[in-house]
Amino acid sequence: MPARTIAVALAAVFVWLSAAHAGSQSIPASAEGQVEFTTPSGNIGCIYTPKGGTSTYQPRDGGPELSCSRVEPSYVTVILGPKGPATLIKNPGEQGCCSDVTKLGYGNSWSKGPFSCQSSTKGLSCTASDGHGFFLSKAKVTVK
Repeated sequence: MPARTIAVALAAVFVWLSAAHAGSQSIPASAEGQVEFTTPSGNIGCIYTPKGGTSTYQPRDGGPELSCSRVEPSYVTVILGPKGPATLIKNPGEQGCCSDVTKLGYGNSWSKGPFSCQSSTKGLSCTASDGHGFFLSKAKVTVK
C-alpha cells in the first residue's frame, strides 16, 4: 500500500476518534456524590444529587436529581428526576446560584446517572434517559 494511502487512512481514523471523544467533560463529585457546574457565562448553575441524597439534602423522590437555576433575566429553577417531565419553578426566591465551581465549557457535554447535559453559546440542554429534559438560556426556558 502506498505511503500516501496509509497516511490518508490514519488521518481519517484520527479525525473519527477525535470526534467520537470530543467534548465530554469530567466534573469531580463531592465526598457525598454531588456534582456542581456552571455555564461559562455564569448565568446557569446545576447541582446533581445522587440516589439517596446527601446528609443535608434528600430529593423528593429519593433521587437521583438534577437541579439547574438561571439567574438572568429572571431567576428560575428546573428540577429533573430520573423519570417524568422536568419541573419549572418560576419564582424560587433568590438562592445561591452559580458559585465558583467547574465550568461546563461551550461545546462540551457532561453525564452522570440518568442525566446528560450539553453546553453551547445558545444555552444549556439537559435530558434524562427517559427522554424528558429541559433547555435554559437567557432568551427562554423549555421543559419536557
